[in-house]
Amino acid sequence: MNAGGLFSCLALPWISHLDMANLTLGLGLPEQSVLQPAWDYLLQYYQAELRSPLFPVVISVSTYFLMVTLYTALDLLAPSWPTLNRYKLHPDRPVTWENIWTTLGLTAYNHLVYIFPAAVGQWLWRPPIPLPPDAPSLMGFLLGILGCTVMFDFQYYLWHLLHHRVAWLYRTFHVVHHQYLQPFSLVTQYLSAWELISVGFWTTVDPLLLQCHCLTAWGFMVFTICVATEDHCGYDFPWSLHRLVPFGLWGGPPKHDAHHRMPGTNFAPFFSHWDWLGGTNLVPTTPTEDTLVTEGLKGSRDK
Repeated sequence: MNAGGLFSCLALPWISHLDMANLTLGLGLPEQSVLQPAWDYLLQYYQAELRSPLFPVVISVSTYFLMVTLYTALDLLAPSWPTLNRYKLHPDRPVTWENIWTTLGLTAYNHLVYIFPAAVGQWLWRPPIPLPPDAPSLMGFLLGILGCTVMFDFQYYLWHLLHHRVAWLYRTFHVVHHQYLQPFSLVTQYLSAWELISVGFWTTVDPLLLQCHCLTAWGFMVFTICVATEDHCGYDFPWSLHRLVPFGLWGGPPKHDAHHRMPGTNFAPFFSHWDWLGGTNLVPTTPTEDTLVTEGLKGSRDK
């Protein structure tokens, strides 16, 4: 979801409006943010880079390619590494070089045609971003990322549901992403331009709506990229986030894999509650017969 780099983050003061100092003192926490030393260091040595409209682009693109490089290396190692391969959701269907070049090709095209020109435009026409002297509190930082994640989850659930229920939207924009029934990390941004821009818009606007500190906004951007890549990675590791979040509240790779096989289910990108409420939640199982894949292909035309 590094399309967030299409839109620069504005640095707005965050939870100071809620008198965070009183809140932290009431909880017995230090008044000065534990993030302040790190923020001071960044301001002292990297302020020019942080103020640049290009910085959100650089951090989002670099995070995405770092994540997909890691998972792609695992994909290439898995067929000859049984200990690793047993964590794959589809251990009998390895990722091929053809898969990698096809998905990487569209990703590179989207970056060159859409992200790069938008980044250059921002660099030419937008002034440097002002940076606040104070870092967000640790609680403010974490709550800000959580708040943005909850908001984005709701937005994308509605957007995703709409693009599956309206046949024209699915055929015109979203069908590209569903060309792979068993996703792997590079499928994360195997997207149409419309979907890429939509996701990037929400990733950037949500921290502004919640008046997040720019450090929180950047943290949210990195978090969403990491989580989105994990959702598509095709692995179910013991340390995966859906195993750490209790009560099945987090979807994770198994549920998103099930969505690609049965596209009428599991529309939410992160949490599970909207699918529970909407009757679209599916507890995933690993397919063992081609009939399930056939059903998944039929599901891709759901209206």
